[in-house]
Amino acid sequence: MKTICFYFQVHQPFRLKNYRFFNIGHDHFYYDNYNNETIIRKVSEKCYLPANKLMLDLIKKHGDRFKISYSISGTALDQFELYVPEVLESFKKLAATGCVEFLSETDSHSLSSVKSKTEFVRQVQSHNEKIMKHFGQEPKVFRNTELIYSDNIGEIVAEMGYKAIITEGAKHVLGWKSSNFLYFNALNPKLKILLKNFKLSDDISFRFSNREWAEWPLTADKFVGWLNNIDKKEEVVNLFMNYDTFGERLTAETGIFNFMKALPDVIFAHSNFKFATPSEVADGHQPVAPYNVPYPISWADEERDLTAWLGNELQDEAFDKLYKLEPLVNSLNDDEINRDWIYLQTSDHFYYMCTKFFTDGDLHRLYNPYDTPYQAFINYMNVISDFAGRINQKMGKTGIPASELTSLSEKEINELIQKHEREIEKLKSKIKPKAIAKTKPEAKAIEKTKKEPVAIEKVKKESKVITGTKKESKAIEVTKKIANAIEKTKPVAKPVSKTKTAEAKSDKTKKNKSSTEKPDKKKPVTKKKS
Repeated sequence: MKTICFYFQVHQPFRLKNYRFFNIGHDHFYYDNYNNETIIRKVSEKCYLPANKLMLDLIKKHGDRFKISYSISGTALDQFELYVPEVLESFKKLAATGCVEFLSETDSHSLSSVKSKTEFVRQVQSHNEKIMKHFGQEPKVFRNTELIYSDNIGEIVAEMGYKAIITEGAKHVLGWKSSNFLYFNALNPKLKILLKNFKLSDDISFRFSNREWAEWPLTADKFVGWLNNIDKKEEVVNLFMNYDTFGERLTAETGIFNFMKALPDVIFAHSNFKFATPSEVADGHQPVAPYNVPYPISWADEERDLTAWLGNELQDEAFDKLYKLEPLVNSLNDDEINRDWIYLQTSDHFYYMCTKFFTDGDLHRLYNPYDTPYQAFINYMNVISDFAGRINQKMGKTGIPASELTSLSEKEINELIQKHEREIEKLKSKIKPKAIAKTKPEAKAIEKTKKEPVAIEKVKKESKVITGTKKESKAIEVTKKIANAIEKTKPVAKPVSKTKTAEAKSDKTKKNKSSTEKPDKKKPVTKKKS
């Protein structure tokens, strides 16, 4: 008999408040409590509570024939406790049925697996403790943040004692092979690998409500027909998706709840499939081949790589500055520092700095508190500056100066800005060539402004960041101005012409010139300081 494995990701980050330069050294609380509570209550009303009720009703109706699994991040569990304890109780009711498996992941939904083995292992252990505390389960299957996986990450997971891991069935990795089999880690064959069937998963989570989709509307009968058309030799179909597919990304009006309610009945009546948890899949099937992944993959975007989080210089800069603090955080063992250290590692902070909005905008903007990636970067770096300063203060005289860990040199700031200006212009030219063609005068004006000696001198003097000084504030303002220049700068030829004409008229009597004479081109133009 073939197997269907449903897995749902449940995650909410602690979003940062608008943290300005002037907060550094004075305000050590970084989180937007109002926004975090508002969002999690909204998602709970639309998704978590009704979806959990639906799943519980399906289990009561079908017994142990219907099984599902969840991976709930530690930050989501913490917010359930703080703001919506009723959601946590509804997950506990699901756990009590014995038909729901809770998977292990990093405590803060972090990217630690690609940066620090020590921190990665520590966060996994911390998350396991929360799963045991709330649901009484010791996880046997691992699910990394955003399904991030590589051979090396799998080897570490195997060393921690897990029997299986779930990840993306990426085309560029699988080639001609199918995701509908069990695989094993290339470095440690003991670790079994469940691969997401992205086609069928995305049919539910992304295409379900798309009226332009050729298969719309998607019904349970149609979906089961697709399942029945799968090659008889293929053994397991892994349907992995975000839990907010139900009620949040796809509202109740789309019919997504009715679809899920009808699906088990149709599967049992018209197919040879059964439901199983990830652990049962790992125990009930034999791996057919190694899954060779030398470089990390994920389930995000078309590329299925890490570029949504670590794809540009802003993200890399913030990521490196954060993890330079790891040895100092570990040496302090301070409860408040440890709390912030965990929450600041959440992958969403780096996701907000992504410059791929031109191709993947909708998903990146979901509950994004920032208007631009630059705002996300500046806000996060202000927080890191204060965080490093607190660490430095607690370390005493023997500590490493915070400025050495968080300050950006003049050269680094200029390079970051210049590279991103070029990157964004290239993306715009590819996606909206007509719009770009119409703005050549503006482009020339921007170029002319960049070349002005006064502007260059100003950037050089004000761009160096030194933690705890006024120079950092000026650098932030300069960074904002240069980033805004890309979209807001207009041609300066006409204003200059008007200024010169006005000057010529005011000097008419002194210089005995007629009103028809042109202004002196050699005369310098007076400009107001911005």
